[in-house]
Amino acid sequence: MSEALKLDTSIRRRGLIILLLTILLIVLEIAGILPGITSPIELLELSARDMSFRLRGQRAPAEEIVIVAIDDESLNWVGEQWPWSRDRIAEIVNWLNDAGAAMIALDIFLFDEDPNPESDQALIQALTNAKMSISVNQIYRIGSIITHKPPLPIYQEALDGFGITEIDRDDDAIVRGITSYKTFNTFEGEETYFHWSFEVVRLYKDIAPPEDPTPQGVLFDGNYIPFNQRRLLLVDYAGPAGTYPTFSAAFIPLGDYPPELFKDKIVLIGATSETLQDLYPTPFSATQLTPGVEVVANAISTLLSGEYLRLPPPWVNILLIVIAAFTAWEISRIQRPTTAILMLALTMVVYFVIRLLVFTQWRWNIALIAPEVMLFLGVVTTALEQAVSHEVERRRVRSLFSRFISPEMAGQILESQDIESLNKRAELSILFADIRGFTTLAERLSPEDLVALLNPYLNLMSEVIHKYGGTVDKFEGDAILAFFGEPVPYFDHARRAVQAALEMRTALENLTHSWKSENMVAERFEMGIGINTGEVFVGLIGAEQRVNYTVIGDNVNLAARLQDQTKELDWPILTSASTYEQIKDEFDAEFLISRVMKGKTEAVNIYRLIGYRNTLPSERVRPYSNSRAMV
Repeated sequence: MSEALKLDTSIRRRGLIILLLTILLIVLEIAGILPGITSPIELLELSARDMSFRLRGQRAPAEEIVIVAIDDESLNWVGEQWPWSRDRIAEIVNWLNDAGAAMIALDIFLFDEDPNPESDQALIQALTNAKMSISVNQIYRIGSIITHKPPLPIYQEALDGFGITEIDRDDDAIVRGITSYKTFNTFEGEETYFHWSFEVVRLYKDIAPPEDPTPQGVLFDGNYIPFNQRRLLLVDYAGPAGTYPTFSAAFIPLGDYPPELFKDKIVLIGATSETLQDLYPTPFSATQLTPGVEVVANAISTLLSGEYLRLPPPWVNILLIVIAAFTAWEISRIQRPTTAILMLALTMVVYFVIRLLVFTQWRWNIALIAPEVMLFLGVVTTALEQAVSHEVERRRVRSLFSRFISPEMAGQILESQDIESLNKRAELSILFADIRGFTTLAERLSPEDLVALLNPYLNLMSEVIHKYGGTVDKFEGDAILAFFGEPVPYFDHARRAVQAALEMRTALENLTHSWKSENMVAERFEMGIGINTGEVFVGLIGAEQRVNYTVIGDNVNLAARLQDQTKELDWPILTSASTYEQIKDEFDAEFLISRVMKGKTEAVNIYRLIGYRNTLPSERVRPYSNSRAMV
C-alpha cells in the first residue's frame, strides 16, 4: 500500500472516530434536556458547576439578611423539644420588632393550632406588630392526591404573605435551586403559589408579584428570571454553611445581641439543628451541610441582586461540542505526538479558564464536560487508532519477514527502517540450492512421506541461512532461494553466503543419516548450490492481500543457472567470478570453466568452491562422482 493511500485511509478513520464521538456527545446532551432522563454527562456537568462555585470562592452575603437559628444551643437552653410553644416564638418576634427589623420571615409551619390558644394569640399579635411578616405553606402530592397546607386562617390575617418552602435536590442529592412555584386546583380555579423567597423580596421591595410563570421562567421586578429544566430557580450561593450572620434564637429575647444587628434587616427564623434534619448539601460542600433557612437566604439574595444564574439554550452547548470536534480534528493532524499533547492540554486549559470566566463574570453555565471530553477523546482516540494501526502494520510486517529471516532480525528491521525504504537496488549475494535427484525420489513417495522429508529439510536449511544473516526468499519443492545483504546490510554478504552453503551441505548430511537410521530413506542425498554476487532489485512485491519480500534481476537468474550447472560439472557448490573476488582471501576456490549461460550473450567464469583455506582434507567439498550412493 502506498504512503498516500495509507495516509488517506488513516485520515478517513480519524474523521469517522471524531464524527461518532460528536454524535454520541450530542445525543447525551439532548438526553439530559429530556424530563426524567439523567445522562452521565449531565451529572458531570452538575459537578463542574459546583466546582465553579468553589473556584470563584466566597462572596460577601447580602447585608439585608440575617438568620435567627433554632440551633442546638437554643434547644439545650430552652430544654423543650421542637416545636416550641408559640408564645416563645412570640417573645423572639417581639424583641426583633423592638430592634427595628424590617421583616420577620418564619420558616415555621403554622398549619395547626397551639395546644394553648393564648400562645397562638401572642404570636399573632407579635406578627401583626411587625413591619412585615411572612411564613410558609406546603403543597405536596401523595399518590394521585394533591394536598395544600397553608397557615391557619387566623395567622393569614396577621401575615403579609406566605409561600411554598420546597427545596429540591438534584439527582446527585445536591441542592442547587429552589422550586420556583406550584399550582393548586380549587373550586374557584387554579391558584399559583411562589416560593416564599419571592414573597420576601416582593414585600421588602414593595413590588408586584411574579407574573406569567412558565416552566422556563417568570417576570419579576422588571426582569425575566430563568428556571432550569426542572423549573427550579438556580441559587447563586455566597458561600458554604455559616456564610450568613446567624444568631441563636433562645438568646434573642435575653438581650445577648445588640439590637442594631437586626435593624432594617430581613430576619429569617428557622431550624439549623442537626436533630431537626433540615440540612442540605450545596455546591460549596457535600459534607458540610447547609441549613434550609440559609439556602433560602441565598435564594433571597439572588432575587434581590437581580443577577441570576443562567443555562444557555441547548443549541449553544451542541455548538460548543461541534467546535471542540473541529479543534480535536486539527490537533489530531499534528504529526509530532509531543506537540499534539501540548496543544491538547493547552486548549483544554484555555477553554476551562474561559468557561470559569463566563461563569464568574456573567453567571452563564455553559457546558464544560461535553466539550472537554470531545477534545480529549477526539485527540486521544485518534492517536490510539494511529498507534493500533501502526502496531498492526508492524505485526503484519514482522510476520512477513519472520518467514524469510530470524525474528530477531525482523525486529531490528522494524526498529531501524521505514517499510518503504526496503524497496531498493542493492548489491547482494544470491544463493540457489537444490537436492540432487529429489524429484525422482518424490515420484516414488506418498504425499505424506514426501512432506515428512521436506519439512524437516526446509526448516533446517532455513535455520542455517538465518544463522549467517541470510533471507529465505522462497521454496519451490526442495529448491531454496536465499539472499544475503538485505534487509540488514552486511558488507561481507558474499562470505556469509559461502559459509551458509558449506554448513547447509553438512546439515543435509547429518539429516540424511537421521533419515536412514529411522528407515525413512535408503539413499544418501547431495545438494547443488549456486552463488552469485551482483546488483538486484530487492523489496516488497505483490498484491495487498499477498506480498513477498523478494529479489528480482539478471543476477538472480545467474545464481539459478549456476545451481543448474552443479550436476553437469560434477561439483556441489559453484560461484560466479564476482563472488569469487570477494571470498578468495578466506576460501579455497578454483576456476572451473567459462560458459555462455542461458539468457547471457557473454561467457561467465565459473568457480568451484573447495572450502575454507587450510581446512582438513576430510572437510573439503568433493565432487559428486566421489560421493557414495548419490541418487
